[in-house]
Amino acid sequence: MRKSISVAFFSTVATLMILGVAVMGLSQLVLFSRYFAQERFATLDDVGDLAARTATYVWDGLEAEDEKSSARLEAILGKVDLIGQSANVYLFFTDSAGRVILASNSDHLTGESVPAALLEEVTEAAGEDSGVYHEMGRLGGAFDERFYVSARPILRRDGGPGAYLFVCASGQMLEAFVARFGSNFLLSACLMLICASVLTMFLMRNLTEPLHRISEAAQKFGGGDFSVRVEDVDGDGEIADLARTFNTMAANLQEIDSSRGQFMGNIAHELRTPMTTIKGFIDGILDGTIPPELQNHYLQLVSQETGRLARLVQNMLDLSKLESGEYQVNARMFNIWETLTGVALSAEQRINDGQIELEGLTMDERVLVYADPDLIHQVAYNLLDNAIKFTPPGGTIRFSVEKLGPEAEIAIWNSGQGIAPEALPFVFDRFYKEDKSRGLHARGAGLGLHICKVLVNLSGGQIRAESKQGEWCRFVFTLPVEVPGRGDLLKLSDDTTQPGSGAAAR
Repeated sequence: MRKSISVAFFSTVATLMILGVAVMGLSQLVLFSRYFAQERFATLDDVGDLAARTATYVWDGLEAEDEKSSARLEAILGKVDLIGQSANVYLFFTDSAGRVILASNSDHLTGESVPAALLEEVTEAAGEDSGVYHEMGRLGGAFDERFYVSARPILRRDGGPGAYLFVCASGQMLEAFVARFGSNFLLSACLMLICASVLTMFLMRNLTEPLHRISEAAQKFGGGDFSVRVEDVDGDGEIADLARTFNTMAANLQEIDSSRGQFMGNIAHELRTPMTTIKGFIDGILDGTIPPELQNHYLQLVSQETGRLARLVQNMLDLSKLESGEYQVNARMFNIWETLTGVALSAEQRINDGQIELEGLTMDERVLVYADPDLIHQVAYNLLDNAIKFTPPGGTIRFSVEKLGPEAEIAIWNSGQGIAPEALPFVFDRFYKEDKSRGLHARGAGLGLHICKVLVNLSGGQIRAESKQGEWCRFVFTLPVEVPGRGDLLKLSDDTTQPGSGAAAR
């Protein structure tokens, strides 16, 4: 059976309160009973002292069977009865053998003697500091109910064997006290538990209401509603922190879901465009719309679009490997100029076809950087490819490398339309293309610069774009020139997914 936090908390608190009240009640009952018993025994001892002194003066010759002895007994009985009535106690005497010879009230006595074993205990108690024997019970069966008993021996004036004095008070007074205490305590405990329960329910309502809101929001969130948020939960407590954490998580996941949807839409769009072109050209060839003399031309276009698809898929595979950490970074020291020159030579045909002039390339300089050469080759290739696409015929592409302290700054500059200022912050986002601002035909899928950013960040550097619209554009990235310490980690920037260990390069 499912138990809510309110029920569980209330049950726990109620159980603890009941146990606490029970322990408190039992402890108070024990303490009061002991105090009551001490008070009763003290009263009995005082009465016993007075009765013992009175009896001692008239005790000599009490055992003689004569009229004088009878008169003494009557005198003692009268005084003892007066003392007992004034203190609300019972007194009786026994001889040395335990036979009852004098009693102020014999209604509760079950016999005419006290057990000899009990008299021995009274005699032993007389030799102790208190000199008085105390008992709460039936006095070895001499009483028909429980009594407080204070007993002591009475000696003759000559020190010879005398008698025993027993001062008793009924134990029903304690029972009545316990009954009154129990009823009063029970009433007080019930009132306290009721008040505590009401207060606990009120506090639990304030405590669990935010939790219920968080739970409802989590259920809606789990159902796919990423826009839900927990409202009206303020303060500095743990629940408020939980609500704020949930809202932050929901906002992040909503942003991720939105990015995922946009990413999938961009992929679908980028795949659909070349596939539509390929299908149209092939259908035109098959149904005769395109004449035979033009088929080779359109098949070349189909080949170009197929290559575009292949590059798009490869870029997505590269990005997937980057973000999943499937590539082990093999960093080492190497000359960055060799990489830039190699990339430029591999694009020589395209550069010549575009009538583009290269500046700044040199094999005479040597600038060592610490990174993975394959990753940096991919960065340089993507940046140069981007520059070639957006450099007009007769334009210029310029390379430069500058060592700045612990880093080397590598730049690839190209003349052309440039990038609009409002577009600069987004040029490294996935699938972002700003073709209108650059004034040229749409080419590429918008993944190359994003991959560059991931690779540079993974290598321990940073990348940025600079532009003057209508004149030039420059991409600059940095790389370390020294082997980093063991505690230094290569990581991606905050706005990309951190891979575990590296990236894939083409």
